[in-house]
Amino acid sequence: MIELSPYELFVLAAGAMAFGLYLLIKGGDWTVDAAVFVAERTGLSPLFIGATIVSFGTSVPELFTSVTANVQGYPGIALGNVLGSNVANILLVLGATAFVFQVTAKPKDLIKDLGMMLLATAIMAYGMLTGGFSQFFGLMMFAILASFVFYQYKTDSIPLEPDADDDDAPAITTMKGAIIVLLAGLAALGVGSELLVKGAVQTGSAIGVPEAIIGLTVVAFGTSLPELSTCIAAARKQSVGLILGNIIGSNTFNILSIIALTAVIAPLDVDPVLLGADLWITVAVAVVFAIWMLTVGSLKRSTGIVMMAAYVVFVAAQYITP
Repeated sequence: MIELSPYELFVLAAGAMAFGLYLLIKGGDWTVDAAVFVAERTGLSPLFIGATIVSFGTSVPELFTSVTANVQGYPGIALGNVLGSNVANILLVLGATAFVFQVTAKPKDLIKDLGMMLLATAIMAYGMLTGGFSQFFGLMMFAILASFVFYQYKTDSIPLEPDADDDDAPAITTMKGAIIVLLAGLAALGVGSELLVKGAVQTGSAIGVPEAIIGLTVVAFGTSLPELSTCIAAARKQSVGLILGNIIGSNTFNILSIIALTAVIAPLDVDPVLLGADLWITVAVAVVFAIWMLTVGSLKRSTGIVMMAAYVVFVAAQYITP
């Protein structure tokens, strides 16, 4: 067996992370291009496509990470990953997106999606405060998600937005081609996130940080990169529906599919570390974001800067607080 020096291991990890980042960027582009094409051909809105297909696809890294961690006996990583990802999706991903492109939407178009996100957040908080998520609880959560997606499909009537600045998009001319590009994009997102997370987790473990905190910060950041790259790609194409649908849908999917399916495979316990400020910060971020979008209706560059700064403070506090 070949022994590698610390320097050689670092070079390998850095290379894997760089390639992972490249896959995330390309995967985000491909996913958005294919999703917009599907939306146009089927008459479904970008908001619906973003809140379902793209959201589930970009949540795949969180799903695999949480299931694997829970089965291997690390529930702190499994649950911390979801909490941290939901915070990162709003503060970091939407904040960074708003920094490069103002995100504006009509509040009436977001009511049902934001309402479902808040309901999912409340269900998660209830499960955590009452001791964990049983297999039956997980099945009920997933049933709620399936019912909501069916309801969205039946009631979706939001008008399509124009697809701008699409010169660098792949040449998608058929539905079959769109599906191939979409699957390639989702695969690139999943593999890219995995490469980044593996290196990040090893680094976090080496400095002796509790597993729940690693899940809440390092793993959550890595598994939120698909949402970040997808939203930045959507911002370049000025597809606001995909941006908001992706984030709101991802936060809902993170709870009602990732926590649910993780619990169905094996009951999910709650690490006491997550029952303090972290849970309530996650809830507060979701509530404030929903209220902001339903009243103000837009995220400007200045708002994006404040959101990103808040995320930096949130992560830093995890390592500073004893």
